[in-house]
Amino acid sequence: MDYFKKLLELLQIEREEDRQSYLKLTESTSVSERRAAGLSWYPLAIRGSEMSRGDYLTVELERTTHQDIPHQFRFGMPAVLFSNHDPKEDRVEGIVAHQSGNRLRLTLRTDELPEWSRQGKLGIDLLFDDNSYEEMQNALKMADQRSDKPDGSLIRLLTGSASPTFRTDVTLSPLPRLNPFQQQAVGKILAANELAIVHGPPGTGKTTTLVQAIKALWQQTHQKILVVAPSNTAVDLLSEKLSEEGLNVLRVGNPARVSQRLMSLTLDQKMAEHARTKEIKNLKKQAQEYKRMAHTYKRNFGKGERDQRKALFDEAHRLMKEVDQSEQYIIDDLVGRTQVITATLVGANHYTVRNQTFHTVVIDEAGQALEPACWIPILKAQKVVLAGDHCQLPPTVKSKEAARQGLSTTLLEKSVALHPEAVVLLEEQYRMHEQIMGFSSKLFYQDRLIAHASVAHRLLFPGDAPLAFIDTAGCGFEEKLEGTSSTNPEEAAFLMRHLAQLVEQVRARGGDFPSIAVISPYKQQISVLQEQFQHTESLQAVAEYISINTIDSFQGQERDVVYISMTRSNSEGEIGFLSDIRRMNVAMTRARKKLVVIGDSATLSQLPFYADFIAYAESHEAYQSAWEFME
Repeated sequence: MDYFKKLLELLQIEREEDRQSYLKLTESTSVSERRAAGLSWYPLAIRGSEMSRGDYLTVELERTTHQDIPHQFRFGMPAVLFSNHDPKEDRVEGIVAHQSGNRLRLTLRTDELPEWSRQGKLGIDLLFDDNSYEEMQNALKMADQRSDKPDGSLIRLLTGSASPTFRTDVTLSPLPRLNPFQQQAVGKILAANELAIVHGPPGTGKTTTLVQAIKALWQQTHQKILVVAPSNTAVDLLSEKLSEEGLNVLRVGNPARVSQRLMSLTLDQKMAEHARTKEIKNLKKQAQEYKRMAHTYKRNFGKGERDQRKALFDEAHRLMKEVDQSEQYIIDDLVGRTQVITATLVGANHYTVRNQTFHTVVIDEAGQALEPACWIPILKAQKVVLAGDHCQLPPTVKSKEAARQGLSTTLLEKSVALHPEAVVLLEEQYRMHEQIMGFSSKLFYQDRLIAHASVAHRLLFPGDAPLAFIDTAGCGFEEKLEGTSSTNPEEAAFLMRHLAQLVEQVRARGGDFPSIAVISPYKQQISVLQEQFQHTESLQAVAEYISINTIDSFQGQERDVVYISMTRSNSEGEIGFLSDIRRMNVAMTRARKKLVVIGDSATLSQLPFYADFIAYAESHEAYQSAWEFME
């Protein structure tokens, strides 16, 4: 099918681009540079080891210094243990089996620790994640093979050669916690035979809706449901909420957050509590003891010792086989009793669920999911529910070429266009003042959003304005180019002065201090803003309430007050990637009570989107010139 051949080509381009940038990052860098980039832990100590599935050895590692550096080690990622004595030779590869705080467990592709692990300092490097690409590639190939077979009806529907059907005999008992749009979405999910889509704009309670829908699905079918999302954070949130609703949830993979409830849902924890685990521990201990005894025979020994050594290894091997069988029994037992399995998209092919099939697969955050990754769980399903918002940020695609040819277009986006009859838009939002919501609603959501009464007129303080566009045109705040990123130091300084005045007003009134975000689309401008912030003395007392970061890092979050520094200001009217209006939609919809956008109208108005926004601000008496604030 041409559809999948094209996707395979694009995935190959992306994989190559990703590999090259990884190699560039690692091959010519020192271990301290890799550590700073979050790709290495060094130095570290081995805190323990035990035999694991398939006769492999799992070691527990702890980083002993530089513990505050953020890192990219996650469950399921390939990594290599090395010694600084001879890092090119002294290395053994493995897979991260668990990561929490400054400890991780690495399953090595060997059954014993190499000699060199007792010499020199040890470290661990992240390897290029070929596994995720392999899983995506295999899923696309399998979907291609199945597309014209009798069991390929869902594949044909999602690629546009069939239409979804809906049952008419489904009655939904009222769900008092949901508004009418959310109830309608649950109804659509229950009635769908193949596909239902929940379009959830910012603040509309998409997660709440999904949780109730999954609960209702279980009550309707009594069949296991697979719930997936592209990020661990989204999977964690759904896992907790579903468990709170009383569903038996199994979280496959390693949560990003450490909470009691989440940990109790993981496979590791459930296995640890299983009645048969004690017997497995004893078998592992015995196997390890036999191996230790076998290793005590030195190289120069006669036939008798050789036979004895072989017998010990054989016995250890037999015991580990028994361990594997017992563990598989426990896993089958746990999976059998589970109602909902949660995982990331790639995690949906974890060995515990690899051969499972499901009545329904729910993909949350589908607007941020790479399409090839979505096919991994979809192939296990009769029916799929897509939930997300294709009017917010698309997934990250590293190759500009692959993005241009369509890899950044998500399955959600395609399905909304192909099958509008499967879509329910959640129209009531619980986050923003109606003036903050209005522009986004008009431009992205057919003007259908309504603000719930609890937020529609909520202000920072009585008499405050919920929206402001402050125009810096004519102030001489010229942008500068730093590397490939734009900065505007004078705009940043102006923003901090304006923020300091607002903070003064808020503090004079007493009461709870609001949460504040300062956002810019440009990374370098963020550095400039952070520096200006450090030098604005009056803001230091409330520093804990203020976060300064790029738009992408605020996706899915909200704050009472949001400032956006637009940065671009030039006589050519060039706005670069400000023309990505979906990114702007995310920025503007983070604010609950007040949104302040600071920018140069002369430059911004080159794009109709910003010209419309400025007109919208004027119509709500929210337009001000920066001159008004100049002393």
